[in-house]
Amino acid sequence: MSKLIISLSPHVHGGDTIQKNMYGVCLALVPALIASLLFFGLGSAIVMATSVVACVAFEWVITRFLLHRQSTILDGSAILTGLLLGFNLPSNLPVWIIILGALFAIGVGKMTFGGLGQNPFNPALVGRVFLLISFPVQMTTWPQPGQLTAYADATTGATPLSIMQHAISAGDASILKELPSGLDMLVGQTGGCIGEVSAICLLLGCAFMIWRKIITWHIPVSIILTVALLSGLLHIANPIYADPLSVIMSGGLMLGACFMATDYVTSPMTARGQLIYGICIGALTVAIRCWGAYPEGMSFAILIMNAFTPLINTYCKPKRFGEIRKEANK
Repeated sequence: MSKLIISLSPHVHGGDTIQKNMYGVCLALVPALIASLLFFGLGSAIVMATSVVACVAFEWVITRFLLHRQSTILDGSAILTGLLLGFNLPSNLPVWIIILGALFAIGVGKMTFGGLGQNPFNPALVGRVFLLISFPVQMTTWPQPGQLTAYADATTGATPLSIMQHAISAGDASILKELPSGLDMLVGQTGGCIGEVSAICLLLGCAFMIWRKIITWHIPVSIILTVALLSGLLHIANPIYADPLSVIMSGGLMLGACFMATDYVTSPMTARGQLIYGICIGALTVAIRCWGAYPEGMSFAILIMNAFTPLINTYCKPKRFGEIRKEANK
């Protein structure tokens, strides 16, 4: 006689797993990683390898000896945190500073809250902002691309964001003539963080994730369109503000919009919530870049909106299956 088995939903598995999605994002980062190696060479290799190894090692130590739990390093989340942290660093950053950033990202940004799925803030951005506040000189010294064998002694120079900030502070639109061409910024022939060098590689990775349904279009598109609209209005009102295309392709906007703001744990769950989240990140980014103390506002904007994610989820809560509208009962 067959037995009746009662179990909780869901009863159909979609095939998604933590490992599949985490390694899918890592795969989407490969074009940008290759571009960073081509433009920054040895420096990029040292920074990226140190960041990934340190993040994996710290997660293993914390889970094994402090939390006394089974190791979670094989789920890919620590590797992804290491990659994203490395992408947010200059290619000449000393190894010991990278290790400190990895410790803060994993130890404080992730494991303090219980590990993957429980952290309210993006761990890689927590590590990046910690280093930016603690070591502002080292974190804002940008090597120029093309120095494939240079590391600590790499020649540094201005970035597109620093040129934009200089134009705003001086009130002189002619300074913007020093900006690299749109093609250079699209391909990656500019200074900046390792993961900021090639907008086209980041867009390819984003398209891959949308195609594989790892992420949806709502967050990256809403961020980019909001930044384009606001920066365009500012440029029309006053030419000391850069044109929208330069703003979009400069700094960490593409990296943040495609890979960091879309983090499952720290972003809203519904499509409407994601649109609100993306619009707010875009507006905050423009505000910080134009009137803030730092040239780059993407990291701070994402972290600020990470804090509002629970509120957005509450406000944009989907209707329960089978729920009858109150109006129908009146």
